[in-house]
Amino acid sequence: MRRFGTEGRVYPEEYYVVPRTEESVDFTNRVKDGKYIVLFAPRQTGKTTFFRLALAALTEEHPTYFPIQLDFQVMRSASPATFYARLYRLMCMQIESVFQKRGGAPSEALTQFLENTTLTDDFSMLLFFQQLGSLLDSNSHKQVPAFKRVVLLIDEFDGIPRTIVSDFLYALRQIYLSGEMQCPYSVGIVGVKSIAQLDYDRSVSPFNIQDEFNLPNFTLEQVRGLLGQYTAEVGQAFAPEVIADIHKQTAGQPVLVNRLAQILTAELDIPKTETITPAHFTTAHTQLLRARNTNIEHLTTNIRRDRRFERILMDIMSYEEGVGFNLHDELISELATYGVIKEGPDGMCEIANPIYLYTILQAFKPTMNGLEREYFHEDNIAGFQAYLTAAGQIDMERLLDNFRDFIARAGFKILQVPDTPQESVGRHLLLTYLDLFARGVGGVMSFEVATGRGRMDLLITHKGRKYIVETKIWRGDIRYQAGKKQLAAYLKLEGTLQGYYVVFDHRRNPEPRVETETIDGVGLRSYVIPVIQEAPSSQ
Repeated sequence: MRRFGTEGRVYPEEYYVVPRTEESVDFTNRVKDGKYIVLFAPRQTGKTTFFRLALAALTEEHPTYFPIQLDFQVMRSASPATFYARLYRLMCMQIESVFQKRGGAPSEALTQFLENTTLTDDFSMLLFFQQLGSLLDSNSHKQVPAFKRVVLLIDEFDGIPRTIVSDFLYALRQIYLSGEMQCPYSVGIVGVKSIAQLDYDRSVSPFNIQDEFNLPNFTLEQVRGLLGQYTAEVGQAFAPEVIADIHKQTAGQPVLVNRLAQILTAELDIPKTETITPAHFTTAHTQLLRARNTNIEHLTTNIRRDRRFERILMDIMSYEEGVGFNLHDELISELATYGVIKEGPDGMCEIANPIYLYTILQAFKPTMNGLEREYFHEDNIAGFQAYLTAAGQIDMERLLDNFRDFIARAGFKILQVPDTPQESVGRHLLLTYLDLFARGVGGVMSFEVATGRGRMDLLITHKGRKYIVETKIWRGDIRYQAGKKQLAAYLKLEGTLQGYYVVFDHRRNPEPRVETETIDGVGLRSYVIPVIQEAPSSQ
């Protein structure tokens, strides 16, 4: 039985795979046109699997294409001499492998050429490819036809040493522009960092002939098809809401999609005769958020590389004006390279998906904010259990009333929360408070949607019920009122008839508010909470 894969390259005979048919046709058409194609995307987005499967499909349909697949991950610390020696050896191994898979053997002339050739620099590489193309396009091979077109696919390209990258790319460019040299006929370059980031000498781009290829995340339909493969083989169905939630929480990020499916089908011990339900999804989602996994660890490692990342990520989440998606900005470019942010439909930065949003906020919030003892009034002896009804449901109104009172009790102490920008302190405190509450009562806090333009929708799931809390920062009464209508519309779309709206007011003279109203048939409880307090004068 196949399974859902999250570790490295995915093999179709062992794992469920999204076909990506349209993207594959696009890629192979570019190869047929002799394009030099580049794809730079974050790690664990499925790019290596995609390119290899697409190339395999191409060569199966057109046996005269000759694929040479390389990986530069082993090149990172190589000297120029070592790099070209390794490059030559890897290409020889690939050439031998292709002939073996085709059930044939190279001609004597090609065999002798490979035995007597060495690569030392970019010029010798040019000569090598020129001769290789002629020798492959021969009827002298045993039991295989002549190979007309060499396709070179280089994975982990950003492993190429800095001292080599420009000359190497100039050599490929020379081949592409040459009217005589047709080997390699097409090139695919796959990596994380872009050509611009690799062009360390900052000269004119050595690879301005590149054809950029975009490999998007899975669509909802592709996620449905991926999970459908499992259902067809095993017989266990996913409730439609589960499929929608998987796509919503991951935004189709391939590893996250497969990880959730992996937990649901292999780790929760759900009987195969049972449909996978939203309750099962909540358990799997909680496990993903709280457990360690490689994708999340990559994310947290990357966002901690530079303390300035916290400021820009908080700005993306805080300001309704938005932060423009500008790849000429070094910080935005790096965050996009790591897959942390993406460009929204309005040209502004967005956090890539709700799971990443949760991870970012957990990574930047203090483990202890020093105010935990202020959470409850001295008369509260039950702690968070006091905010459950007699039926065991969450009394969100009383829970948020207490948070408002907690901020007032803490007063100027909120300014002393360590390593927290003042603009973000209110949200940090609310997130910590609600997360601790959810854990304490057997629920889970997460986010409904990824964020940009200052919007953040918190979601508490508890005993099959969802409680949505939208948070913003005060930007004037007009935006405050507009935010209510936006939230009401969103709640109606989600089929939820009650929501909560918390706005943090950072002005010198804030105006606290608590309002309960009905908008378009949806109940809203709104709070404007002052969060900037002055410390007592020392004089």
